[in-house]
Amino acid sequence: MIPIDYFVGLSVLMFVVGIAGVLLRRNALVVFMSLELILNAANLLFVAFAAYYELLAGQLFVFFVMTVAAAEVAVGLALIVEIFRAKKSIDVDQMSSMKG
Repeated sequence: MIPIDYFVGLSVLMFVVGIAGVLLRRNALVVFMSLELILNAANLLFVAFAAYYELLAGQLFVFFVMTVAAAEVAVGLALIVEIFRAKKSIDVDQMSSMKG
């Protein structure tokens, strides 16, 4: 069995890379993918601890997070496509103004 420390380390690494992507990048798609990476880091921890303690609650919570993430993907990508059509760019700095 793989020690839980490996899962925690991988999850922390994924979370840090996600936070860095959100804070440092200007492309909306990269920011969006970084947010998904943060959610997946949390999911990895939930599943790892649920398996370690042999509980089902962590795995059920992961299904809830995945459902919310799927809805986020649908709405977020639709917004990015519409902003690209209007502004011809998906730079985060240009999205500060929501004027048509």
